[in-house]
Amino acid sequence: MPHQALKSALKNLHGELTHAGPMDEELRALLVQLDGDIQRVLESTEEAAPASNTYGLAERAQEIGARFAARHPKLEPALRELGDALSRIGI
Repeated sequence: MPHQALKSALKNLHGELTHAGPMDEELRALLVQLDGDIQRVLESTEEAAPASNTYGLAERAQEIGARFAARHPKLEPALRELGDALSRIGI
């Protein structure tokens, strides 16, 4: 099930966030928005088409990882993994 890999990557990111230390509001807002969009994907059935606002989630995860890699280097691999999982399911 492709959603299982996505759930695993999201769980890994949440784990890394608990150890990431203080985060600025910009990063927090981007991650909250990305998380909400991913949760909507996970709630949808496999037969249903993803909501239009979920287009580009993989790219958004990669961009967030690249943008904040210097300040939060431990988050970058988790965001890359999440982006890869999103790409594998075509989102």
